[in-house]
Amino acid sequence: MLFWVSEFNAWVLFLCIKMTSPYFLRKGSGVLARDMCKAANNTETAKNRERNKHVSGVKAVAAAAEKDPDTEPQIWLSEQPPAAGCSASPAAQTRALGSEAETDAGKARPARPRRRALRVEYEAAGGPGVGQLERDQEEAKRDRWEPRHFWKQLENIREMRRKKDAPVDHMGVQKCFDSEASPEVMRYQVLVSLMLSSQTKDQVTSAAMVKLRGHGLSVGSILQMDDRTLGELIYPVGFWKTKVKYIKQTTEILQKQYNGDIPDNVPDLVSLPGIGPKMAHLIMDIAWNKVSGIGVDTHVHRISNRLGWMKKNTKTPEETRVALEGWLPRDLWSEINWLLVGFGQQVCQPVNPLCSSCLNRHCCPSAN
Repeated sequence: MLFWVSEFNAWVLFLCIKMTSPYFLRKGSGVLARDMCKAANNTETAKNRERNKHVSGVKAVAAAAEKDPDTEPQIWLSEQPPAAGCSASPAAQTRALGSEAETDAGKARPARPRRRALRVEYEAAGGPGVGQLERDQEEAKRDRWEPRHFWKQLENIREMRRKKDAPVDHMGVQKCFDSEASPEVMRYQVLVSLMLSSQTKDQVTSAAMVKLRGHGLSVGSILQMDDRTLGELIYPVGFWKTKVKYIKQTTEILQKQYNGDIPDNVPDLVSLPGIGPKMAHLIMDIAWNKVSGIGVDTHVHRISNRLGWMKKNTKTPEETRVALEGWLPRDLWSEINWLLVGFGQQVCQPVNPLCSSCLNRHCCPSAN
């Protein structure tokens, strides 16, 4: 009995020591920690296995959709499909797969790049696309310089020229040739009248042309006429002696190289004696009815600079022509010479311009 009591007391004492001893506590903690790690690993492995099942299902659906886009895919979360006639609804499938599909979206199916919309441009016959033409026109509008008050000034000049009562309207080159003559003779008369008009008033040019036409103004008649007679007929035009020489030389060239007609292009025209760029462009406009450039004489040169139609003032009519053609709309090239010549004869004169009666007095930078 005493032995049993003492053995029981020894066992109780051992338990107390084991429960309070740091050694046994540390050893027990390690065992517990290892057990907890094993349990956690087993739980994570089960979760990964379940997630892999779901991801495999998503991949299978994606592959089936790519092969046959017209077939509606069905997804089952369990290993066995639902019973016949009880297919899972798409909404339920989406909710069930929501969290797992979002977690591994990159692994399940990579996002397809969005297709960019293509702009189709139809190409005209022999030309660039319509869209390209529109862009070129817009770019040209942005890049083209234009005087500040140009359109207002132009309308005012048109209003002042509405009556068409300037000398150029009655005695200009357009009125000097014989409209009933043959086309070749008519074109030759236009050329001669422009040669006479250089540094000469329209009244004097018109009188000389009347006398020349009275003697039969044609290539043949001028070739048969001596220089003295020709000089007497065109006198008193400016530089009449020089013009006699130029008219004879040009007429001989026309007879030999152009069969009695005149050239139909600017390079050949300016190669003739006494013909400059201004005359060549006016000849193309009046004789051939083709607009090749702006005819700039002293009136057009002077008025364009006075109105501020130049980025910077020009010194010669040829510089003015190049500058005007750089920004002036092409459909105005033929009209601008006629407008400004008559306007310069009546209002914007070289000396003492009539600014007080000019409609542009409030928008002209040169108005007194």
